[in-house]
Amino acid sequence: MLRILLADDHDLTRAGLRYLLEKQKEWSVCGEAPNGRAAVELAEKVRPDVAILDMSMPELNGVEATRQILKKLPGTKILIYTMHETERIIIDALDAGASGIVLKSDAGENMVMAVESVVRGRRFFTPHVAETIAEAYLTKKASPAGDACGQVALTMREREVIQLLAEGKSNKEVATRLDISTRTAEGHRAEIMKRLKIASLAELVCWAVRNGIVQP
Repeated sequence: MLRILLADDHDLTRAGLRYLLEKQKEWSVCGEAPNGRAAVELAEKVRPDVAILDMSMPELNGVEATRQILKKLPGTKILIYTMHETERIIIDALDAGASGIVLKSDAGENMVMAVESVVRGRRFFTPHVAETIAEAYLTKKASPAGDACGQVALTMREREVIQLLAEGKSNKEVATRLDISTRTAEGHRAEIMKRLKIASLAELVCWAVRNGIVQP
């Protein structure tokens, strides 16, 4: 039996995916999560063969959830499920260890094929994603200096804090979600803003959107 975990903050989307996937012989949805943090916790409990993660989930996006799941369960295959095929999202998803990317607009005809492919150890990209990858490769030029903020290497915890802050969480709420003290959360926030050379929460939100940590 192939065990599949679904993570999406929309109940109807999860229901549609479950229906599609469980039509396949010997496939079972072993768990559903409404956000990225719940997906990581649930994956550790149910240990799925494949996890299908929405890119734009609250609390922890699909890329960060991918990193954390694979750190605990390196044998799990991850499919990122997204509305957007931007180069940034694709690169971040692949860097995190995702085995494939499926556009929501193409899911009906491609999701089953995507799961079959990653289970066999292959990569899978829906046509629009593959086209974006090809165009990025063919037009790639030497990178300019660019946005200095985007060049800062952040830890997994720092990226978690950024997403929660960008979603409007207070220091106290960040502390509760991450099971740390409020003082520690405040310290993370101060250090992040110092390293990114950002002076306000509004700037931090803009940075998070530009760098694919949250979706506009």
